[in-house]
Amino acid sequence: MRLIAMKNSYKYTLLSVITCFVITHNTRAQLPDSEINRAVKKASFFDFRGSNILDLGIGTSVPNNDFDNPLFEMYFKAGYKRYLTSHIFLSIDYHKFNLANENIANNGFMSFDINVHAMLLPYQKLSPFLFIGSGFTASNYFEDTFQKLQVGTGIEYMIIEKVGVTLFSDFNYMIDDTLDGLEAGDSNDTFFRLGFGVNFYFGGSAKKDEIMRNVPTVIKSNPIRNR
Repeated sequence: MRLIAMKNSYKYTLLSVITCFVITHNTRAQLPDSEINRAVKKASFFDFRGSNILDLGIGTSVPNNDFDNPLFEMYFKAGYKRYLTSHIFLSIDYHKFNLANENIANNGFMSFDINVHAMLLPYQKLSPFLFIGSGFTASNYFEDTFQKLQVGTGIEYMIIEKVGVTLFSDFNYMIDDTLDGLEAGDSNDTFFRLGFGVNFYFGGSAKKDEIMRNVPTVIKSNPIRNR
């Protein structure tokens, strides 16, 4: 009986060792596949979008200043964005717009902004985004200039590869209270912009190739599995 028990014990021990080996081997074999899938997903960003963006937009701007009855006026933008990661872009933008109050003033301005953009779903056709940055606003012919901070949000939809349409808005906070020519009240001047835009993506093939070159293949990682 003791001999039978010892044989059964050895049998169970051997079975446990074999089971652990199979589980460990399968886990190690699956790891490179998941790494490859992640790399392919990252690389697919450059098929769908790209490492550079030229964007154009039109919309409306409205002040929040020391005068009553603000009006909505036309607004135009053009900009360039550069890929930092799949989720993060850096942008430089030019904006041309008017700020108006009924029966008081209608003044033309331009602004030059630098923003950091966070794209929340870069591998999807539809992605919300956020941005924050700083810039300066100038009156026509640069007669006056003003520093500001801005924050904004929007959503992008890729209608085809490399081309996306956007709906966006931003809030601009002036460092002082003189944008409208009147220094009054308890807060600095601000203004809002709301627009519709088009993003044209290009570039990224070199970055895509770099990602794929650094992927460990199943053959290299699992020589036993692929014999």
